[in-house]
Amino acid sequence: MNVEQIVEYINSFKLEGRSLGPERTQSFLDRLGNPEKSLKFVHVTGTNGKGSTCAYIASVLRKAGYRTGSFVSPHIVKFNERMQCDGEYITDDELIKLMEEAQPILESMDDPPTMFEIVVGLAFKHYVNKGCDIVVLEVGMGGDTDATNVIDTPEVAVVATIGLDHVAALGNELTDIARAKSGIIKGGDAVIYGSTKEVEDLFESVCKERGAILHKADFSRISNQVESLDGLKFNLEPYGEVMTGLLGSYQSKNATLAVTALEILRSKGYNISDSNIVSGLRDVHWPGRFEVIGRNPVFILDGAHNAEAVEVTADSLKRYFGDDKIVFIIGAMSNKDVDTMVSFIAPLAKAFINARPDYERAMESEIMEEKLSVYDAPVYTIDDFDQAVTQAISLAGSEGIVCVIGSLHFSTDLRTSYNNIMQ
Repeated sequence: MNVEQIVEYINSFKLEGRSLGPERTQSFLDRLGNPEKSLKFVHVTGTNGKGSTCAYIASVLRKAGYRTGSFVSPHIVKFNERMQCDGEYITDDELIKLMEEAQPILESMDDPPTMFEIVVGLAFKHYVNKGCDIVVLEVGMGGDTDATNVIDTPEVAVVATIGLDHVAALGNELTDIARAKSGIIKGGDAVIYGSTKEVEDLFESVCKERGAILHKADFSRISNQVESLDGLKFNLEPYGEVMTGLLGSYQSKNATLAVTALEILRSKGYNISDSNIVSGLRDVHWPGRFEVIGRNPVFILDGAHNAEAVEVTADSLKRYFGDDKIVFIIGAMSNKDVDTMVSFIAPLAKAFINARPDYERAMESEIMEEKLSVYDAPVYTIDDFDQAVTQAISLAGSEGIVCVIGSLHFSTDLRTSYNNIMQ
């Protein structure tokens, strides 16, 4: 099989109608020789911010000289992005070789793993093949029943912000979701972003029960934050002024959460210098999160796909652009709280371009148009992505702003359209 055929084959292993849990993944890994037993992990969960937090941690570990695996979900640019070593995607040849080993195993299993579970198993095997010293492992969904939770106690477990997402699978209350995500805590050290007192109390209880040491990220270490489209600068005690290329006012907190985890690794004997931390934060790259991919007009890709994420994106847009109005290209999954999501960005909108994501669970254009039409900004329903981008650029004008929002998959497709148009 070539890579396109491999991706199609993996995607044929559906989750629908099957229960969540690590059992299928563990069975697959047993047949692969248990590569996870040879690896060390930083395990990261959360509703929003976990991808950026992973990117910060991995960038600093690379600066410190550690061969670092990164597990990314979902991919933004191409499938190979999901399995990285030292920032390099798995090559097509490496992926083909992995599948040559895995396919007979999958065909022999009575209860084969799902798409995501297969990717987890292949990734672990890849990290062993590449000789990774440590792997920054991003949870797919939740924590306790996630396929990544087959690992033993990680070097440190990290919990980013907790919000209402995947409620059908995880529960309708923040504490339900926090409890699911606490499943990655097995002992050792755990770092949390901090949320409501109720959520913090839950994590304290879980850590006490499992013999883990709880560390809360201290955001009072942040001061003198300055935002621009060239980067985010702030002081972070005791490192002085730091800068990150990741934009968004919230990124200073994600960076602080990552640094807290790195400081714990340092206390365990990892050789991570202050300069590694400063340079790792500066040189991090993470596509699709308040990412400026063009100027004149400013063109932003943002993967915010739930109410909490859209709220912080709206706050960042106001910080960067003040009262300037924005043309939003929006598309979202049908199971999201789109009414609340739209309510945060509607006051900023010059116009909405309603473009349905090319995904079976996407909200239909007619329903999205109905939700957008209650606001004052004009709505243009355009399902052709190239046409949607062209219309957005025209409406914004050379001095304006365009923001793509609503789904990570959606932002990937709109990036392709933007690049096609700007060639």
